[in-house]
Amino acid sequence: MARDVKFSQVACLQADVPKGKNPMITDMAETRRDMAAVFRWTSRMGLSEGICNHISLAVDDTKFLVNPQGLHWSELRAGDLLVVDHDGIVLEGQGVVEPTALFIHARIHLGLPHARCVLHTHMPYATAITSIEGGRVVMANQNALRFFNDIAYSDEYDGLALDAAEGDRICGELGDKRVLFLASHGVIVVGPSLAVGFDDLYYLERACQVQIIAQSTQMPLKIVDDQTAEKTRQQFRQSQLFAEDHLRAIRRILDRECPDYAT
Repeated sequence: MARDVKFSQVACLQADVPKGKNPMITDMAETRRDMAAVFRWTSRMGLSEGICNHISLAVDDTKFLVNPQGLHWSELRAGDLLVVDHDGIVLEGQGVVEPTALFIHARIHLGLPHARCVLHTHMPYATAITSIEGGRVVMANQNALRFFNDIAYSDEYDGLALDAAEGDRICGELGDKRVLFLASHGVIVVGPSLAVGFDDLYYLERACQVQIIAQSTQMPLKIVDDQTAEKTRQQFRQSQLFAEDHLRAIRRILDRECPDYAT
């Protein structure tokens, strides 16, 4: 039986939903398996934190898939995912929506046409950069160039996202970018599909990891010029099939090693 999320702030989430933004998912079962695979793999890569982070995917203009509160990503299965509307009402599945997941993801899905998939993590190397005064991703390695001029930064930390106003602030600061670094907190990555969003999340953390290692040498970083950075970004943006292949490869591994993810 579907259950309502039990937080009084849900009343703050009433909003007009932009129409025609998200095409309806036609194969929900396969989409659930893809999402479960992303959760399992992201956990395996050490990109999640406890049971605190969340990934969502728009089902259509009025509802989205999201992980329920209380499950570790390493145990999450396709059938565990919830379908919820933008008021936090659970339409399919057992459990409730973690409140910060609701206020972050619902507001981004409502406000940003390019954010079909929304991933929020506290992955360590990216979060390390958010913990540095004026921390920025430096265009000094190829993985960073994927995100040239496509990262926004929120430089003020204001506690947990426990109301619609905080969700709207995050949505506004993300704007038309693919990535938002949240000061002293973590990151948000958005994409037009689950595969592209996950692929960006993975390579963003790799870029941050290389940067942290390079900075630890205390040697000058070799910065790539803007023209080359933009050319490289455009080359990456044409590689959506690469992202799909990445997800297919992950599913093949999980099918062999822990096929219960797809149940």
